[in-house]
Amino acid sequence: MRKIGVLGGMGPEATIYFMQQIVDAVQAHDDADHIPLLVDNNTQVPSRIKAILEGGGEDPGPVLEQMAKGLVGAGAEALVMPCNTAHYYADRVAAATDRPFLNMVEMSCAEAARIAPGGNVGILGSPALQRVGVFEKALSDVGLSPVYARDHGRLLATIRAIKAQGASEFAAHTLTDVAADMVADGAHVICICCTEFSLMSKSIEATVPVFDAMQVLVDAAVDFARSDEDVPQSASAVS
Repeated sequence: MRKIGVLGGMGPEATIYFMQQIVDAVQAHDDADHIPLLVDNNTQVPSRIKAILEGGGEDPGPVLEQMAKGLVGAGAEALVMPCNTAHYYADRVAAATDRPFLNMVEMSCAEAARIAPGGNVGILGSPALQRVGVFEKALSDVGLSPVYARDHGRLLATIRAIKAQGASEFAAHTLTDVAADMVADGAHVICICCTEFSLMSKSIEATVPVFDAMQVLVDAAVDFARSDEDVPQSASAVS
């Protein structure tokens, strides 16, 4: 099995959830059957929201680049970053090493296109995703258009509440309401694009299909670890 390097800590509970999903994805009979992970659960990565939305915050890019280099130095054969907003810096992370970077945003857009070809995708994530267009090019490349939340403040408050207090029934109800607004605004599929929201992905309901970008990344990481095929350095999918 090939080792997966995880740029984590954004937030730490979401990183642990990602690791648990990796464990759950494998039918193991012994420890050696599981996917080997090298995890940098770096809670000191500068705030993506402060840097992108509020302005004046420290640039997270250099920290993420150093994390990528450290993970590869420790033996990682591919890199993943279970934080959607941090994918604003994905090109810098990919360029920091010569190992494949499994791009959660690009793979999630491909999954949305499979579910609703030519449709509109509800981007259920941080308002920062819209502000800097994290999903725009990847969606356009597969013939899709984004639908964003009407109330950015509500989403930000929910993210901060989950970071501080964990998943809650109230947060799940809030996200279900936001998803309903997205459907009313034309979304044909909802993509959960915030790893804090992934913590309650099974509780978010909608009248259209809902899928979790983190689960797409989990599947890709497992496939890569089990495969012996080479992939491009900035891989957006794996065999």
